[in-house]
Amino acid sequence: MSVSTRFCGLAATAAIAIAGFAVAPSATADETTEPVPCASQQAKVDKAEDALERVTAVFARQQAKVKRAKKVVEQAEAGREKALARKALSKAKDVRDETKVTKRAQQQRLAKAEERLATCEAEQVTPTPTPTETPTETPTTTA
Repeated sequence: MSVSTRFCGLAATAAIAIAGFAVAPSATADETTEPVPCASQQAKVDKAEDALERVTAVFARQQAKVKRAKKVVEQAEAGREKALARKALSKAKDVRDETKVTKRAQQQRLAKAEERLATCEAEQVTPTPTPTETPTETPTTTA
């Protein structure tokens, strides 16, 4: 590699770095926002809900496969065909049962995440301010 190639590469890298610093927005006091309380717990609840939706969809597909396999067993002729159909049904049931366990676990994760979110939100509630001065029964007059 020649010196001029290295120099050009160094110059290009420096130009990109300087341009990146010049374009980067600077935060001012007006633009800053306070972090939302319990945001991480809410994010975890959202993530758990999404995962539960995916697992539920997979479970529904597995249920449909089991139903189809049962129909195939009923329609299969005796002998080797029926044995293969029963084997396929058994496999479909095993996969469905594994998915059912996964779904149950995800439901528990969601329940725990919602519980943590509720606890966090309960901690964030600020009590109503109590008056520090009590009114006096006799008015004070200046003479």
